[in-house]
Amino acid sequence: MPYLFETDEHRALRNAARAFAQREIAPHAAAWDEAEEFPRDLYARAAAAGLLGIGYPEPFGGQGGDLGHLLVVAEELVLAGKSVGTVAGLGSLGIALPPIIRAGSPEQIDRFVRPVLRGDKIAALAVTEPDGGSDVASLRTRAERDGDDYIVHGSKTFITSGVRADLVTTAVRTGGPGHDGISLLVIERGTPGFQVGRKLRKTGWWASDTAELFFDGCRVPVSNRIGPEGAGFALLMANFVGERVGLAGQCVAIAELAYRETVAWVRQRRAFGRTLSGFQVVRHKLAEMATRIAAARALVGETASRLLAGEERPELAAMAKNVASDACAYVCNEAVQLHGGHGYVRETVVERLWRDARLYPIGGGTREIMNEIIAKVEGF
Repeated sequence: MPYLFETDEHRALRNAARAFAQREIAPHAAAWDEAEEFPRDLYARAAAAGLLGIGYPEPFGGQGGDLGHLLVVAEELVLAGKSVGTVAGLGSLGIALPPIIRAGSPEQIDRFVRPVLRGDKIAALAVTEPDGGSDVASLRTRAERDGDDYIVHGSKTFITSGVRADLVTTAVRTGGPGHDGISLLVIERGTPGFQVGRKLRKTGWWASDTAELFFDGCRVPVSNRIGPEGAGFALLMANFVGERVGLAGQCVAIAELAYRETVAWVRQRRAFGRTLSGFQVVRHKLAEMATRIAAARALVGETASRLLAGEERPELAAMAKNVASDACAYVCNEAVQLHGGHGYVRETVVERLWRDARLYPIGGGTREIMNEIIAKVEGF
């Protein structure tokens, strides 16, 4: 099937990502899933391969490029690496760093962005709270000003890379209720009063660590605030559009991988004297899988192209995420079905993808929140 972006530059980048994933990820995909983590030095190896800094400005230590280049790398890492959790963990900088790049000072770029892009440090984003979910404007983690510091009290949950993160871009309430009272602080590992709670065990994405975080009188320098007080909500909203397109692109890649694994399986698996692909019902299932992947890829591609052209289209990002996550769920479910009993055992790639796919209608904003965004923009 065609890829999202296909210029010579994108093809060269795809080849580099494929070679890295085949060499560094694929041989260990199943073992890292079972271990529920991947080696920390994989960040440094990805940086050395020129992949970790894709999409980030060269003056800030990145390799340059844009959303299209990021989508190409993420897609190929999933397709060739066959470990969604590993790609998710490696990619947590993609939601932690953009607010710092948009609104951070040169000193903050040096302290927080450059070490992450070199693979020396791990970055995470902490927004979701135990009693908050998708209602970002109602977050309750409080940061009270005390001279040159903030004193932070509260907690976060479902934080990707939170167990191992060296720095966490954290949404806190510095003002009154609602959107205007939210700010962003970078809270660093080892800060007194900052504690990483239990490592959460999930349905999928096993190779990525997911944490609860607790702040109990955590003293954070004002110099760690990103932008002015009250700017946090706007920075997060700008973050969410790119994040949702990225998640939609991952869904397309997961569905494509499940489809490829299934095509290979039905061509060699025999029943009743012929291969499974010899049965019309199987061919029609594959045709439906291919069609849904193509439709999702087209919408993700259009959304990314419009964003690259400078259009602010949060409703398109929401549509792309919903359509792609639906396609991914359908394709992975059919892949397991066509693998039969083999699709239900843990060493099978499609079983892993089936579990991983369940996150996408939830993460980055639930399906229901996406529909509310669409309805609001459309004026319903």
